[in-house]
Amino acid sequence: MQGTVDGFSYGVVTPLVAYLMACLGGALGLRCTTRAMLVAQSWRPAWLALGSAAIGSGIWTMHFVAMMGFSIKETPVHYDRAITFASLGLAVVMVGVGIFIVGYRGATGTALFTGGTITGLGIASMHYLGMAGLRLNGTLQYNTLTVGASVVIGVVAATSALWAAGRVRGFLWSVGASLVMGLAVSGMHYTGMAAMTVHLHHAGGTLPGDSPASLLAPMLVGPLAFLCLAAAVVVFDPMMFLGRPGRLPAEHKPGVPADEVTHHPSRRPLPRVGGRPSHRARTPQNR
Repeated sequence: MQGTVDGFSYGVVTPLVAYLMACLGGALGLRCTTRAMLVAQSWRPAWLALGSAAIGSGIWTMHFVAMMGFSIKETPVHYDRAITFASLGLAVVMVGVGIFIVGYRGATGTALFTGGTITGLGIASMHYLGMAGLRLNGTLQYNTLTVGASVVIGVVAATSALWAAGRVRGFLWSVGASLVMGLAVSGMHYTGMAAMTVHLHHAGGTLPGDSPASLLAPMLVGPLAFLCLAAAVVVFDPMMFLGRPGRLPAEHKPGVPADEVTHHPSRRPLPRVGGRPSHRARTPQNR
């Protein structure tokens, strides 16, 4: 017997909140990735790691906020704690691989395609691993074509987001990119849910795992707190809004000794007099 699946038990509340979580994680991750491309090599891994964790936490939070509104009429739904935690780790790691590729190779060509594909597969893998953690009196089955469509949506969304992180510098443009990314990630989730059907078992009894109220609600506190912390880091960093380095090169800074300035090949050397470089005459200060 086929079960009656309801993905909107609380109406538009869970889809809307899930979308906002995806947008928040995407916005923070994109700004951190943009920041990583504007700093020295020593700081780049830290910003890329923060961006990876932000995007991974955002899409994981989006998924399980949406799952709070998921129910099957004929059977209760529980969750396996270990698999649910593993889906979070998988999301952060695979998103991180894609972001580090683009962060070091640039958002062009092969690097963008490879990084976007890995990140998109990470989003899709997180979704289906999280669904594998469901415990119910039935079996989940998926339509292969619809599952493929959901994976394509995830890859296209991730590639577009990484392209925006490498190309878009304006703050408002990045916000717009995060809104599109949130829409695509949410679309990937609900496309994947549309691919699912539930075939019920006649056996009853107590289900293993934890109920959504006892597991998901407490688990969401950690990623939400992390996203708030990452948001604070982004907000208090002025380069997030300027989109360019806040420090001028050394040769343009007043007070830097002349021997520390890098000489460019295009500049003509000063004429040498008696084996020593000549200096322009200075106007006497006291007249």
